[in-house]
Amino acid sequence: MSHGAAWLHASLIYLGAAVLAVPLARLLGLGSIIGYLAAGIAIGPWGLGLVTDPKTMLEFSEFGVVLMLFTVGLELEPRRLWALRRPIFGWGSVQLLGSALLIAAIGRLAGAPAPLALVAGLGLAMSSTAIGLAVLGERNLMATTAGQSVLSVALLQDIAAIPILAGVPLLGAAGAAGGGGGWLGAAKAFAVIGAIVFGGRLLLRPALRWIARSDTPEIFTAASLLLVVATAALMQSVGLSMALGAFLAGVLLAESEYRRELETDLEPFKGLLLGLFFIAVGMSIDFAVVAAHPARVAAVVAGFLLLKAAVLYAMARAMPIPLSERPVFMVLLAQGGEFGFVVFQSALGSRVIGAEAASLLVAAVALSMVLTPLLLLAADRWLLARARRQPAGVPGPGEIAEPQQAPIIICGFGRYGQIVGRLINANGLSATVLDHDAEQVEGLRRFGWPAFYGDATRLDLLRTAGGEQARVIVVAIDDVAQSLEVVDLARQHFPQATIVARARNATHWYGLHARGVRHIERETLDAALMSGRTVLEAMGWQPHAARNQALRFRRHSIELLEQMAPHQGDEGQLIAIAKQGRQQLEELWSRERAERRAQAARGGWQHPEEAGDG
Repeated sequence: MSHGAAWLHASLIYLGAAVLAVPLARLLGLGSIIGYLAAGIAIGPWGLGLVTDPKTMLEFSEFGVVLMLFTVGLELEPRRLWALRRPIFGWGSVQLLGSALLIAAIGRLAGAPAPLALVAGLGLAMSSTAIGLAVLGERNLMATTAGQSVLSVALLQDIAAIPILAGVPLLGAAGAAGGGGGWLGAAKAFAVIGAIVFGGRLLLRPALRWIARSDTPEIFTAASLLLVVATAALMQSVGLSMALGAFLAGVLLAESEYRRELETDLEPFKGLLLGLFFIAVGMSIDFAVVAAHPARVAAVVAGFLLLKAAVLYAMARAMPIPLSERPVFMVLLAQGGEFGFVVFQSALGSRVIGAEAASLLVAAVALSMVLTPLLLLAADRWLLARARRQPAGVPGPGEIAEPQQAPIIICGFGRYGQIVGRLINANGLSATVLDHDAEQVEGLRRFGWPAFYGDATRLDLLRTAGGEQARVIVVAIDDVAQSLEVVDLARQHFPQATIVARARNATHWYGLHARGVRHIERETLDAALMSGRTVLEAMGWQPHAARNQALRFRRHSIELLEQMAPHQGDEGQLIAIAKQGRQQLEELWSRERAERRAQAARGGWQHPEEAGDG
C-alpha cells in the first residue's frame, strides 16, 4: 500500500471509530473520553487489529495535549499565575513527593528492588493532564476551587519533568559511567525555559502584530500553529515536556490583544488531536501483559489509585476544597498519566527496570486512565444518592430539583452579587440565586437565601431556576468567559428578561455591550469614584460639589466606552479616542475653573468647590 493510500486508510479508521463510539458513549451518559478510549481499544492490536502500531499515533496525538496546555496558558495572565505559585509549588510538591514516596515505600515492602520501587513511585505519582483538563473543560469546572487545584498540581508535574528525567538514568548502569550528562541536560532545560520566557516577552507580540497586519486569516492560523509547534520542538530538543513549553507561551500571550483569536484558531485542532490522543491510549494497552498477570496488574492499579487518593484526600481537607468538589479533585489526580509512559521508557532505556516490569507499569497507567471517567460517574452517582438521603431542610450539594418562580435570578453570589441581592431583598423583592461554590450555597441557605448549587451556563438549570418567567437576570459571575456564555443563553432563550450584568474590566464591558446588554456596571468604577470624591473633599471641596464632579466623570467614562465600542480590535483608533476624550474633559473643566475664578475676581459669587482651590 502506498504512503498516500496508507494515510487515507488510517484516517478512515480513526475518524470512523470516533464518529461511531463517541456519540454512543454520550448517549449512554459515559462522556466523550470513554468513547474515545473504547474506540482505541476496539481498533487496536487487541481488538479488531485494524491498527497495529499505536506508539506512532500516541506520539503524534500528544500534540493535542500540547495545544490544550497552550490554550490553558492563554487564560492565565502572568500575575494570576504568580498568584498560584503557592498551590503550584506547595500543594503540587506535596502531591508529587507524597504519592511517590508512599508508592515507593509500599513497593519496597512488597519486595521490589529499590530502583524499581523509586521509578514506579515517580511514574505512578504523575496524573494525566489531558484527561484532567479535558474533564474540567467538559464539566465547566476550571474556575472552581477543585479545578484550579488540579491545574496547579498538573503544572508542578510538568515542571518536575526536568529533575525526574535528569535523575532517572543515574539510577541504572547506563548512568553510572557518565552521570554528569543528566545534570547538563537539566542546565540546558532551564536555559531553554529562560529563552522562551524572556525572548517571548520581547518578540511574540510584535511578531503577531506584524502578521495580523497582513489581514490574511489563514496565515494568522498558520502562525498560531507555528508558535505552538516551535515552542514544543524547542522543549523536546532538550528532553522536556512539550506541554510545559506550550503553556509558557500561552501565559506570555494571556494579556495580548490576540488571545481570543488564538484560542478560536486552535480550538478545532486541539479537540481533534485530543480525541486521537485518547484513542491512542486505548490502543496502547498491552492486554497480553494483563492476561498473563491479571492479579498483579489489578493489584498495582488498585494499590496506586488508593495510595494517591489517600494523599489527595488529606490535601483536599487542608486546602480546603469544598466537600462536593473533592471527588472530582481526587479522581482526576489519582489516575496515572501520559508522563508515566515517558518515565518508564527512560528507565527501561537506562536499564533501571526490565522490559516485563515496564510493560506491566505502562498497562497499569493506561488502565487507570480508562477507569477515570467511570470512577467520575460512580462519584457523581454517590453524591446524588447522598443528596437524596439528606434529611428534609438540610441543604445538600445537589442542584435545583423543583422549578422556581422568583422574578429575579442572580447568577453568581460573591461579593458583588451579595450586595445586589441584599438591596433587592430589603425592598421586598425575591430572587433565586445560582452559585458554583457548594460551601457558599450552604452558608447562604443558613441565612435564609433560596440559593442553589449549579452552573449557570447550563440551560436546563436556568430553565429550572425560572428563566422562562424571570423579569430580570443578574449576571454577577467572576469568570469573564462564563459570564458572556450566560448572557448568550439568556438573550437566546429568555428574551423577555432584562439582563443586568457586572463587568470586571473594560474588555468584559465591550463583550457584554457587543451582545446587546445595556445595563452594565464596572465593578470598580463606583468604588474608585467614591475614593476620588473623598480626595476632593479632603482638598477643601464642598461635599455636594465633589459628588457632582464624580457623577459627571462617571457619565463621561460611560460615554467614552460607548464611543470606543465599535472600534474593538483597532488599537490605534482606541488610543486616539481615549486621548481625545481625556483631553476634552480636562479642557472643559479647565475652562469652567477659569470662568469661576474670573467671576470671583469681578466680585461675583465664588463656587463652593473653589473654597480650597489654590
